[in-house]
Amino acid sequence: MGDFTAQREGDMTAHPAPSGRFAAALVHFYTAVGVVLAFLMVVAIEQRDLRSALWLFLIAMVVDGTDGFLARRWRVKEVLPGFDGALLDNIVDYLTYCFAPVVLLWLGGFLPKGPLGWVVACAPLLASCYQFCRADAKTDDHLFTGFPSYWNVVAFYVIVLGLGPVATSVLVLACTALVFVPIGYVYPSRTETWWVANMAGAGLWLIAYAVIVATLPTPPAWVVAASLAYIVFYAGESLWLTARRRRRLRQHVASVAAGQSPV
Repeated sequence: MGDFTAQREGDMTAHPAPSGRFAAALVHFYTAVGVVLAFLMVVAIEQRDLRSALWLFLIAMVVDGTDGFLARRWRVKEVLPGFDGALLDNIVDYLTYCFAPVVLLWLGGFLPKGPLGWVVACAPLLASCYQFCRADAKTDDHLFTGFPSYWNVVAFYVIVLGLGPVATSVLVLACTALVFVPIGYVYPSRTETWWVANMAGAGLWLIAYAVIVATLPTPPAWVVAASLAYIVFYAGESLWLTARRRRRLRQHVASVAAGQSPV
């Protein structure tokens, strides 16, 4: 009887029910909607409707923050093994988190004129190509390796804080450099350390983001300050986790070395 049950379960995994495949396909479609959002972002930016672009940024972040839960809930890797959802997610994220925000900075007039502006605009585009394609983009303990191409967040604060071309260039180039610095950044929905605090903080930040966009061009100063406080918390936690990870690695190496017998 046990062998029969195991065989039935194996058959169900190998040949999932049509409803399961349909649900998994819907999850992939939900992720793919991000490319449509990216297109609408560029259209809004080209029409100088920056507020609509920022609302679309928010929708894209919500989609990106929830599709992983849905994918794990419906076991899309098992149900549709022939479709690479991680690749789809990277394509969508590159368009919504990198390409469209850089277009906003360029067409919105936030970057310098002339050759310097081209350099500043191209730097994050090229750096993010590397970041999205690196094999160690995410660590085993669910941290992003290097600045995780949050260019939509960068563009958001450039607008909210009213940064000029010089300040924007310094910020963009600094974040570009951080793509190549091996700091582990918190993955709010996956990093196990302080998971509740990370999710609560990210959720409150999204609410603050919505309040700020709704009240532009003069959002409440305390809401802007609260949103920046979360950014400081996020950066501080990321640095602490990176330091802890390196310390544990050194301890492991030292313990292994101490346990080795001399040849």
